[in-house]
Amino acid sequence: MRALVRNEDVRSDKLAKLGAEVVVGDLLDLHAMHRAIDGCERVYFGMTVSASYLEATVNVAAVAKHHNVSAFVNISQMTVSQMGINATTDSPQQKLHWLAEQALNWSGLPVVHVRPTSFLDTFFLRLSASSIREHRQIRLPFGDGKTSPIASEDVARVIAVILEDPGRHIGKVYELTGPRSQDMNGVAEEFSRALGHQITYVSVPWGPWRTQLENSGQLSPHALAHLATMALLKHQNRYDRLTSDVEKVTGTPPLSVYDFVLRHAAMYMAGSEKSRS
Repeated sequence: MRALVRNEDVRSDKLAKLGAEVVVGDLLDLHAMHRAIDGCERVYFGMTVSASYLEATVNVAAVAKHHNVSAFVNISQMTVSQMGINATTDSPQQKLHWLAEQALNWSGLPVVHVRPTSFLDTFFLRLSASSIREHRQIRLPFGDGKTSPIASEDVARVIAVILEDPGRHIGKVYELTGPRSQDMNGVAEEFSRALGHQITYVSVPWGPWRTQLENSGQLSPHALAHLATMALLKHQNRYDRLTSDVEKVTGTPPLSVYDFVLRHAAMYMAGSEKSRS
């Protein structure tokens, strides 16, 4: 097991302790890709939201093909299933994912595409924890749109199962969702049950929400455009999708919103009860 990391830190130390051989490098560096892939039979490719995503995909794919890997597992996005040669979205990242899938399909590599819907870890943890702690509100611009978010750990389980025995998965596309598609009031109810007090949903205007996110400095312009487009698509009900692919691949259903919130309760509760006492 070999893991490519951008920098050595506590995360790479954990990988090393688990037995992984850690290679430091950049996905855009051809020589680093040879160091990472040479001798590996199976490759999992994933990269953060980046304007260089397509270049990185082709760079890794070229080296993987050179070394005759037996499986190339690519993490993509579920939105790609609604895109085509004449249809895209306003997200530059979603277009790059679509182009990356085309390039991988043309490459002749033994590819498996894994397309998760939006992550619970992004909109419902990273971008909502503070408003839930401080105001007991989920403040997102999703309107009445339905969503079926998935936990990153469920996506990881699917990828691990595929890598363990890839033969029967080659050439397939798996679209991953949580166990239920529901509107945000339903999501808020699951938060309320998990945290033991009422959490409400406030559908905030998209423009001010985007401006606030931009002013936070958390995101690059590319990532901001991506998340802002995702929010608009959710408002348009484009994320009302539901599949059973997680359970089909792993034998275990994905985490519900309730289960996810229970696992991360400390993030939503920290300091909030003290401030109300």
